[in-house]
Amino acid sequence: MPPFRAPTLSGRLRLGAGIRRRRCVSSQAITSDGITTPIPDEALLQKTKSPFYFDTGYALYAKRPPRPFPPPFLSPPSGSFSDPLSTHNRSRDRRPYVNGEMIRGITNGDDAVLVGENFIGANDGVGAWATRPKGHAGLWSRLILHFWALEAERDAYVTSSNTSDSEPDPVHYLQKAYEQTLIATSKPTEWHGTTTACGALLHHTNQKSPAEPVLYVTNLGDSQIMVLRPKDQEVIYKTSEQWHWFDCPRQLGTNSPDTPNTNAVMDKVILQENDVVLAMSDGVPDNLWEHEILQNVLESIRNWEQNTTSESSEDRVGGAGGGMLFVAQELVKAARVIAEDPFAESPFMERAVEEGLAMEG
Repeated sequence: MPPFRAPTLSGRLRLGAGIRRRRCVSSQAITSDGITTPIPDEALLQKTKSPFYFDTGYALYAKRPPRPFPPPFLSPPSGSFSDPLSTHNRSRDRRPYVNGEMIRGITNGDDAVLVGENFIGANDGVGAWATRPKGHAGLWSRLILHFWALEAERDAYVTSSNTSDSEPDPVHYLQKAYEQTLIATSKPTEWHGTTTACGALLHHTNQKSPAEPVLYVTNLGDSQIMVLRPKDQEVIYKTSEQWHWFDCPRQLGTNSPDTPNTNAVMDKVILQENDVVLAMSDGVPDNLWEHEILQNVLESIRNWEQNTTSESSEDRVGGAGGGMLFVAQELVKAARVIAEDPFAESPFMERAVEEGLAMEG
């Protein structure tokens, strides 16, 4: 059966992954889910000027828990109360840091996910690094996603202005994130790893009135961004896999020849209200065909809309009011059923057979 580590992020765009128009309103098997991933307190005070945002939810599954980050990214517990107070105080904060900032996103096995109002991403760390000295793919996947999100945030305050004609450049952001990760994992804090990268940045057109939501999709490797239009019951966009050879995707990191500037692919997708954006590691498309993903999402949205037992009085149309979390949970459940069945047919098995490899499930 294919390896299964499935970060799935979902959002919908409403006038966000679903998309909403912004209105003025004052993570042994490990499973995890939530609405958004943690961000520093100061980031809550910084808002983009975009009229759109993602209405989000995420669900994760990993066959093993993530490895702890090494120092200096995570402070070990103090040896005693005689340690300097600053060290003791810092050791009580279990959140990882780099360059004095909390590392964005969360870790799922060797993978990393980040879920925010205008940016979602899923990086698939190569687990084989866990057997190598100084190997830590989970650190690499998380750092690249962290620095990528920071670059996108910094530029968003300029490009999201209604008076700005400039466009986001997510490939450039990813290149800078890759370079910063190289520096952060170099001596004297040397750590090795590689990771795929895929992200979706929500923006809008400035040339039209009213503004239209535009999705900037960037991919390097075999993780996937997929955009669904539930009202038409169709997939309107998905990224293409990038492989060196079967089961060896393009990846960023130690000893890899791939770089964002050279190998990352960026597409622009015009969105509509209630479109659904999925960011998935290969654990989902390796186990579910495209039509199965589409039908699972559509059924989850219908079930969410028809569920009247909730005490919430929020709008549920199109998956509003927390429905994207339910969508992500149901999709991960479906992929996990196939991944754990040795007799199930799967896209991964089909590709392996095409390559002349004996494979079940």
